[in-house]
Amino acid sequence: MGLTRSDTILKYIVEYFIKHAEPVGSKTLIQEYGLPYSSATIRNEMYDLEQKGYIEKPHTSSGRVPSSKGYRYYCEHLRQKSVDEQLKYSLQQVLQGKMKSIEETIKASCEILSHMTSLVSVVLGPNETEERLANVQLIQISENTVTSVFVTDKGYVENKTFIVQDNINMADLIKCVELINRRLKGTPISDLAEKMEALKPILSDYIAGSDLVYQALFETFLRFASDRLSLYGRDELFKHKEFSEDAEKLKKVLKLLNDSTIFKEVESDNDVSLHIGDIEDNPDVSLITAKIKLGDDANTIALVGPTRVDYEKALSAIEYVASELSKYFDDINKGGNRHGDA
Repeated sequence: MGLTRSDTILKYIVEYFIKHAEPVGSKTLIQEYGLPYSSATIRNEMYDLEQKGYIEKPHTSSGRVPSSKGYRYYCEHLRQKSVDEQLKYSLQQVLQGKMKSIEETIKASCEILSHMTSLVSVVLGPNETEERLANVQLIQISENTVTSVFVTDKGYVENKTFIVQDNINMADLIKCVELINRRLKGTPISDLAEKMEALKPILSDYIAGSDLVYQALFETFLRFASDRLSLYGRDELFKHKEFSEDAEKLKKVLKLLNDSTIFKEVESDNDVSLHIGDIEDNPDVSLITAKIKLGDDANTIALVGPTRVDYEKALSAIEYVASELSKYFDDINKGGNRHGDA
């Protein structure tokens, strides 16, 4: 790699701490990695690294741990960029299958990403002001149960299952859906709830006692118009010492995961962005985001975990998944066929 002595020592400090979650000293570095330097030389380098803000000394230990600045330097200059072969294989199995929607493809990919990195994966949908309703469909599940399905022009799907009262028949429901499609098709997702509310008096002319049906559809539009945040692998948090042994830290990261505005705030134009300990009041949390290109639009996927993340694995994994999904959707948009690709 042609690393300087200082870079070599920083690289191993980061990798030791990621692996063991313990501060590291000069003797441990020599024993663990066979460094050809004396303890005094390593201590001098560590002192310089600490002065420059790349490592820091915990109050309860004589060893050193990486700082946020040190992690970032490691990610930008010292990590290897290799993708796990099992991740490659698992993702290609997803992309070769006949998935039904964009959502299902991204969901399956993020479940793999979470499992392979031991981090929570997050999907943030495209901007709701740029996405429009394509159509509404009704599927009768049983005599008194119906599922409404909403599809956008970007291929995203939302559904709501509700119980139909005995005094309402399917013919009336179908008329309602036909009316909704005529009036709301092409409406921006952000305007759906308001437009649906304006249709309420007209719907009541189609169905006696339409309040239940209206409410089911209205609630779905509200949810549809909100920031669509999907989480996968939340249980992976408990594998990390930082969260499994500290309830307060766990509470903070769970709060972050439920706040879609935070993910919106950190979105950037970069294909991949890295946030280490700088997300609001969460100095112990790292967030890696990547863009999936969907034609002229983009989805954001993210990995969330402690600052002590295996960045080499996590960055390579999310870069690979985002790149492969972007290629996959680009091929589909061009009418190509990815089935059978390696």
